[in-house]
Amino acid sequence: MRPLRYYINVTLDGCCDHRAMLVDEDLHRHATENLVRADALLFGRVTYEMMEAAWRPSAPTAARPAWMEPFARTIDAAKKYVVSSTLDRVDWNAELVRGDLGKAVQQLKRESGKGLLVGGVKLPLALTELGLIDEYEFVVQPRLAGHGPTLLAGLSKHVDLRLVSRLEFGSGAVAMRYEPRR
Repeated sequence: MRPLRYYINVTLDGCCDHRAMLVDEDLHRHATENLVRADALLFGRVTYEMMEAAWRPSAPTAARPAWMEPFARTIDAAKKYVVSSTLDRVDWNAELVRGDLGKAVQQLKRESGKGLLVGGVKLPLALTELGLIDEYEFVVQPRLAGHGPTLLAGLSKHVDLRLVSRLEFGSGAVAMRYEPRR
């Protein structure tokens, strides 16, 4: 059974808006390492469309520094599953996931492999509610955004976690990896 890992950047005040994040070479290298630890990515519609617009090879790259290219190549090549009830089709090495979210994700987890990586805001909230996430990694950015969306807003119950690793970056960001206490 492959694990489902949630990876997201978050400001100190809980903001998960990608436009509020610091971007540097170390953080991109770390994100690439997380992509490589997974066989496939699991996105909701909003995150899929955002990532596709930014990282698909046809996306504009003139302003992109060379150190972003390993991440761009890795995410482009990754298998993607997209949870959406509104999209009719997806491409970019992607497949739609429809129907009962819990059953669909449990089936994906039952497949052999290194793991699944989920990003975004709304889908991970639903997966947390269902108890399907095996690992959470929050890269806490040394910034106060003053706005949302916020991390796991609306969670209906407490989820107790156990810290399994911590990594500090030169920027002051800290990656903390947790597993649910079961």
